[in-house]
This record gives sequence, structure tokens and C-alpha cells, in this order.
Amino acid sequence: MNTLTTPSESNWLNKVPEVALSFWVIKIMSTTVGETGADFLAVNAGFGQGMTRTAMGALLAVALFMQLRTRRYTPWIYWLTVVLVSVVGTQITDLLTDGLGVSLYVSTSAFAVVLAGIFAVWFWVERSLSIHEIFSRRRELFYWAAILCTFALGTAAGDLATEAIGLGFTWGAVSFSALIAITYAAWRMGGNAVLTFWIGYILTRPLGAALGDMLTQAKTYGGLGMGAMWTSALFLTVIVMLVAVAQFSVGNRMNAQAAE
Repeated sequence: MNTLTTPSESNWLNKVPEVALSFWVIKIMSTTVGETGADFLAVNAGFGQGMTRTAMGALLAVALFMQLRTRRYTPWIYWLTVVLVSVVGTQITDLLTDGLGVSLYVSTSAFAVVLAGIFAVWFWVERSLSIHEIFSRRRELFYWAAILCTFALGTAAGDLATEAIGLGFTWGAVSFSALIAITYAAWRMGGNAVLTFWIGYILTRPLGAALGDMLTQAKTYGGLGMGAMWTSALFLTVIVMLVAVAQFSVGNRMNAQAAE
């Protein structure tokens, strides 16, 4: 899914990254960090759910403000926002499920309806859902609203599959990987690029969550027993390295353009 559409303006005006292999690697790892990071802060670090939600919500507001203030794609700001959206999206679903007792069937369906509504309004207003055309503040707000909803939906769908339906962490990861592979194959065979992108984006969330649970949970519960702290630290390290490479590449490209 490397190219969705041909941008109508310079890539430098677009506020989101090119969809390449590194994009999907960072995205999946961000979803895993959202799952493990939220658990580590609330449980292992002892902050509790309420304080963790407040702190992560405040940090997301700051990151999103910085993202909206930038004039072009800035890798470290963009991916910081994605990681925080992942944590907050996880907490929204956990609040509904664990705090308010909402069924995962209900929350998954509700988030799907809300996401469909966001896409419908976005397309009705802008006539495009392509991430290669995020050239205005309004489009960017639609984009981040959709991103937050995909994380909440993916968390609910992942928990529904692995817990309520009983697939477990390993088979959950395998199942969502298979669905992503089918989506990729559909795109390669000429399927709608925008549609397959958003389907893949949604599916990577439950995949990352299943991977996170599989790595962190004790072996008696079907996991590998790495723990939330070490899993979060490992994945964050890889994310930081990949984002640093992207930031370096963006800087080189800007310098090259300035020299022309």
C-alpha cells in the first residue's frame, strides 16, 4: 500500500507520512505500546486508571496542538501524537468495558458506527478520504478524529476476538494478520486504495494489541511473560530509532530543496 493517490500538491504540504513499509511497522508497534504502556502506567507504575487517563489525555492535547501548528509533516511530532492516541484510545475502551461494564459487542459496534459517521461527514465535506491530501486544518481534524476512533475500535475488536470470543492472544494475532494479508492482496489486485488503507489501519490496532498481550501476559495465561515494562521499552526503542531515521531523511530533503 505504498501509494494511494497522486498528491495534487507538493508532498511537503501534506501533514502525514508516506505510506511505506516503515509506516506500517511503526504503526503496529505504536498500537502495541498503546496496549502495554497503558497497562504499565496504570498497574505496574501504580498511577491508577484515573490519573493515567488524565495525564495521557493532557499529553495528547499538547502533542495534537503541536501537530496542528506545524506546516508540514514532522516525523517526531506526528508519531508522538500517534503513540499517545494509541494509549488514550486503549483507555477509552478500557473505561467502557472495565469501568462502566459496557459489553465488547456493544462498544465494538458503537465505535464502528461512530467511525463510519466520521468518514461519511469527512467525505461529504471534503469529497476525499485520502491521507495524501491532508492540506488543510479541517481535513487534519477529520483525520485525527478518525485515527482516535480507529484505535478505540481496534482495541474493542481485539478484546472481543481474544477474550469474549475466546481466540486467545496467539490465534488472535494470527487471525488479524491473515485479515491484513487479505486486505493487502485485495489492494494489489486493484481494490480501492483508500478503502483498503483504512481497513488495514483499523486491523493493525487489534493485531498490535494481541501481540502486546501475547508478549506481556504470564505463560499461565498464554503469553510469553515479558511484562509490560520491558515490552513497552523494547517497542519504544525501535519506534524512536525508526522515527529518528525518518526525521533525518526529512531534514536532508528540506536542505536539498532549499539548495535548489
